[in-house]
Amino acid sequence: MKQLFQPVQRSVWAVGVALAVVVAGCSAEREAVAADAAAGKPAIPVVVAAPPVNGKPTAYAVFAGGCFWCIEADFEKLKGVIGAESGYTAGRTVNPTYEQVSAGHTGHTEAIRVHYDPAVVSYAQLVAYFWRHIDPTVKDRQFCDVGSQYRSGIYWQNEAERAVAEGSRADLLATGRFPAIHTELAPASVFYPAEAYHQDYYKKNDLRYSYYRLSCGRDARVKQVWKDFPPLQLN
Repeated sequence: MKQLFQPVQRSVWAVGVALAVVVAGCSAEREAVAADAAAGKPAIPVVVAAPPVNGKPTAYAVFAGGCFWCIEADFEKLKGVIGAESGYTAGRTVNPTYEQVSAGHTGHTEAIRVHYDPAVVSYAQLVAYFWRHIDPTVKDRQFCDVGSQYRSGIYWQNEAERAVAEGSRADLLATGRFPAIHTELAPASVFYPAEAYHQDYYKKNDLRYSYYRLSCGRDARVKQVWKDFPPLQLN
């Protein structure tokens, strides 16, 4: 049986491997994508159809915002979101484990797959909500978690989503409030669900989760980054 990491141990371990991860640089998969782009080859995203709910069509959206416990909890508060699943994406290893990903050995980032009702909340609204819950100003880290396995990202599944993601990034840069945005925008690749004990961690381990989130400084940093922006209006 896998042994759960204490929140503080998780953060310390992540910082400990950060230098090795940064030196290693981009994953082989991202290098391959860049090579294809340079050669003029179109990026083909991996798309998984979402199951209908009560006979109505639904959709998936994939985001990475650092610790997947936290970004999963954030999205599950949003009206129109049916659920969010923690997992790993944008890497090169098949069926990666948490230990492999968190050590920076697979090229993946911790991510979530959001299952949502497009009749209630649009993809553009999900993207807008995502930005307000991360720090896009840093590269290969989010809050206290350091390394490319904690890089932020929006992983589009079609050209419409790509246009939304790139347009939203351009709009943020146009405000002049960010000198650069380091959030990765890339075609969706295989999404591997994380181990069962990571799913809904914030519900099953409320005290540990709350302590981790507070000690990581996530909410304080998000507030600081977005303090000069008007409140987000979605519904």
